[in-house]
Amino acid sequence: MPYEHILVAVDLTEECDPVIKRAVGLAGDSVKLSLVHIVEPMAMAFGGDVPMDLSQLQQQQFDQAKERLDRLINKYPALKKDQSHLTYGQPRQEIHHLAKEQNCDLIVVGSHGRHGLALLLGSTANDVLHGAPCDVLAVKLVKSS
Repeated sequence: MPYEHILVAVDLTEECDPVIKRAVGLAGDSVKLSLVHIVEPMAMAFGGDVPMDLSQLQQQQFDQAKERLDRLINKYPALKKDQSHLTYGQPRQEIHHLAKEQNCDLIVVGSHGRHGLALLLGSTANDVLHGAPCDVLAVKLVKSS
């Protein structure tokens, strides 16, 4: 049974191109395609106990992410601005929430296929897989030297 709505979760680095290309290839002309990037709150990176106001830095981070998202939309004609989402939060929760809200039947994410310590620390792809409301396709990313 073909997919009807694909959610592409990207990190906005150069490495996200293969993820988008795979999703666009799967979507063809008849499948709805949505794009999402999650900006993690800076306080989460510091364990939530930050002795300074990070709001200005956080806003700069959000603005830069919006610019990069717009560039991706311009680069790939299959992506539409009204189907792109940029939000704050924890990636797993936000991607799952958006997939449910938008009735997506496939989430496409990139995966570095980490092993050892990196695997124990977790990855966004692994996080998204657990508890996902629909199928998840992890596109293997080749680490550039």
